Amino acid sequence: MNYRFLIYISHNYAIPIGKPLQEEILKRGYEVKWFSELDPPKEFFPSAGELIDDIHEVVAYKPHIVLTITNTVADFIPGLKVQIFHGIQINKRSFKKGHFRIRGLFDLYCTQGPSTTGPFKEIQKDSPHFLVRETGWAKVDPLFEIPEQPRKKPTILISSTFSAKYSWTYHPEVIDELERISKTGKYKFLVVLHPKLEREKIDKIISIQNSNFEFIETPDIIPLFRRADIMFSDTTSAITEFMLQKKPVVTFRNSKPEAHLINIQEAEAIENAIERAFHPSEELKKAIVDYVNFTHPYFDGKSSNRTISTCIEVLHEDKSHLKKKPLNLVRKFQTRKKLKYFKF
Repeated sequence: MNYRFLIYISHNYAIPIGKPLQEEILKRGYEVKWFSELDPPKEFFPSAGELIDDIHEVVAYKPHIVLTITNTVADFIPGLKVQIFHGIQINKRSFKKGHFRIRGLFDLYCTQGPSTTGPFKEIQKDSPHFLVRETGWAKVDPLFEIPEQPRKKPTILISSTFSAKYSWTYHPEVIDELERISKTGKYKFLVVLHPKLEREKIDKIISIQNSNFEFIETPDIIPLFRRADIMFSDTTSAITEFMLQKKPVVTFRNSKPEAHLINIQEAEAIENAIERAFHPSEELKKAIVDYVNFTHPYFDGKSSNRTISTCIEVLHEDKSHLKKKPLNLVRKFQTRKKLKYFKF
């Protein structure tokens, strides 16, 4: 059977999640198209046949499976609705508003590891209108294919979330301290920031660039992981993605600091924390391994393979035991209004 897949996104950061899935689909000889609810990601699709720009054409395409890399999906698009997730679960928000928020739109949740599979299966008991399958996360597949990149000096990758509540970029003293440390010449800093971060904050970071402090604007952070020894960040899913290499991470005021992180509260503690990260204790190493195995215990680069196989299996499964999804009339109307689709 020649399956038709649709990769459904909203933001640029979904593209490196969808690309490994697209490669797997094409490798199997199936058809795949993309659709973006918002305009910014569209500039990354030079091929006219790759991106469907009109929602009416999406419906006419009649996908068998919709791989969703955003929080919601248009209910009127045909096919099995699959939640792929645009990040790894990091407890940044409350349980009900964060990673485990059930919007009543999906048929299948492809989870990343025990830390997400367990909670979704518990929720499923009270909301039995969806299925849960653990597959691993497609975005990190390339991480296990890219070799370590040679470096002339110890290298630190800096990342950040975008919210004022959690981002270190909203603390001038942190920016000043990072600039000071970079000018000592002891380390090389590679800086990549969340695309939704305020432009003013991004420009400030750009303004302090020097030979040891390089700002990089890219939607795909994975290749940078192989160029760095440790990471400095705050509360962002990039922390866990980076840590899959079992490399230490220093965080500034992380929302849920645990044993696998070197978390600090003040800017003056950054330099000492970096030194600790470059010389991790046995306790820290064990905590990192335990955390990684609980969060994403797949290091074979085959999560895309598992995801596509699982979607096809579920497509053909008897799902008559599932209850109907909630009506969600308000959300469905909002989606139609946003996409300018009013056919019924």
